[in-house]
Amino acid sequence: MFENFNKVFKNKNHTPYIIAEIGNNHNGSLSLAKKMITQAKKSGANCVKFQTFSTNSLFSKKSFNNNLQLKRDSNKYTLKLNDFVKLKKFAKNKNIDFTATPFSTTEVNFLIKNLKVKLIKIASMDINNYPFIEYISKKKIPVILSTGLGSENEIKKAISILKKSKVKFAILHCISEYPPKIKKLNLNRIPHLKRKFKVPVGFSDHTIGTHSSLIALTLGASVIEKHFTLNKNMKGWDHSISANPTELKIITKFSKDINKRLGTNKIYRVETKKNTTQFRRSIVASKKITKGKKILFSDLNFKRPGDGLEPLHWKKIVGKYAKKTIEYDDQIFFKNIKNK
Repeated sequence: MFENFNKVFKNKNHTPYIIAEIGNNHNGSLSLAKKMITQAKKSGANCVKFQTFSTNSLFSKKSFNNNLQLKRDSNKYTLKLNDFVKLKKFAKNKNIDFTATPFSTTEVNFLIKNLKVKLIKIASMDINNYPFIEYISKKKIPVILSTGLGSENEIKKAISILKKSKVKFAILHCISEYPPKIKKLNLNRIPHLKRKFKVPVGFSDHTIGTHSSLIALTLGASVIEKHFTLNKNMKGWDHSISANPTELKIITKFSKDINKRLGTNKIYRVETKKNTTQFRRSIVASKKITKGKKILFSDLNFKRPGDGLEPLHWKKIVGKYAKKTIEYDDQIFFKNIKNK
């Protein structure tokens, strides 16, 4: 397990790692969560990710002063920590990686000690929660850090903590809006972040549809995290902006051959000699050229196949004389011409 994620750090031509972010789209239902794991695997994802927060571990009482519905929803759409024991086991049986985003040190300890996860995700909301990042980094397991909500200095600071602890980590370009406006995406940050920090960079996609993830892959994203649902119309926090099974399959299928499509930046002919000959042109007579006639440029044409003289030789023919009559559309060769 997690072999595909480890490859992210080993070479440039790895297959991107695709995370189906189930988050809280299970709506507090263990059975729905299992169905989503099954479907994520069928759609080709490498990993399913959950969020382990409880109402008390994430929100202070001030959060609910003017929003009692938030508290009701939070209580409704979260699972108990022990539920994740069952889900991790279920994911293992389905042969798909399992990870989660913790929101407290208690949850970090639970994920590492009880579930023995091989990867921890740090949410965008914690990009400036440096004590929390340091606490996680000291656990010495690989980390994925989302950079949404972060300024450049905040991202640098978070990364410096991870580097100091010498843990493997990847960062995700992220816009923490649901969904973000297209003009805010700035997907060109992906190659920029790769050059700047010299670590694997991916994309946490909160947009509707698949286009942004596909573009991110083309720009070199090593990881794609995409919210996932079985039904976009389901009640809950993130269903409407999530990928359904068909959309997730589009992303995973594209990711599997992206490196083949991109290939190398070296310039060389890849077409076969047969195809090259079939598609290219040769010098032919545009009209009947009688024996002894001085050949003009207007006497020439250029047509398939390319098994005769290449067009670049036209200057060696114009001004010469025909040794014999050359019929219309016949290829012209040097043996057919003479100086006078």
